[in-house]
Amino acid sequence: MYFVDTHTHIYDKEFDTDRAEVVQRAVENGVQMLLLPNVDAATIAPMLDTLGQFPDHCRVMMGLQPEEVREDYKKVMACIEKELEKNIYVGVGEIGLDFYWDTTFEKQQLEVFELQLDWAKQLKLPVSIHARNAFDKMRAVLEKKQDGGLRGVMHCFNGTLDEAKAYLDLGFHLGLGGVTTYKSCPVKDFLAKLPLERIVLETDAPYLSPVPHRGKRNEPAFMVDTARKIAEIRQCQLEEIAEITTQNAKKLFDL
Repeated sequence: MYFVDTHTHIYDKEFDTDRAEVVQRAVENGVQMLLLPNVDAATIAPMLDTLGQFPDHCRVMMGLQPEEVREDYKKVMACIEKELEKNIYVGVGEIGLDFYWDTTFEKQQLEVFELQLDWAKQLKLPVSIHARNAFDKMRAVLEKKQDGGLRGVMHCFNGTLDEAKAYLDLGFHLGLGGVTTYKSCPVKDFLAKLPLERIVLETDAPYLSPVPHRGKRNEPAFMVDTARKIAEIRQCQLEEIAEITTQNAKKLFDL
């Protein structure tokens, strides 16, 4: 089987002591391709170093994550824009809106998000979107910006059926990760109703480990447990989940 982890931060310092082993375990478990989204200016160098170490198994995205939007956001955005000129990126991400902990920079987050959506359209690249405590504002921005030129993934989707339908209607895929295996996740209740051709898999490693690995550092190899749970809920074979989600990822990110 061949899987694509469409959102993983294996360049994070939590993997500094065993990154090669983490990639090896991923490949041994069928997770052959890892898409690395950027977070802020400080993560660009380690992310590109990781790409250099594992060019056969990694691809990279470039963006400014919403929680990292601070006073210096214009300087960071200039850096991100310059990076995107390199033509090595398969997507614009991780971008979005997050008002879970703090709304101090809400206006700036909205500005940064819209600008990065514009860049994605100009470059004809998909986006990896982070949305937390922001559904109404997120939908409003996407409705404004969607002119047929936007495509991408709602990363770590953990919303309601109505929210899922809204994002699907706007042309986006849903990224399902370890949260899908949690008892508290509402997606399990309507997962069988979602179109499989609009689902991609992810880990968000080192965060959000799936059952039975909760409490441990997440890694790409664990994504198979999420896929297994999805197959169980949809009453299909694991191979079908692997094949269809992989084709979805390859087509969306032009892999």
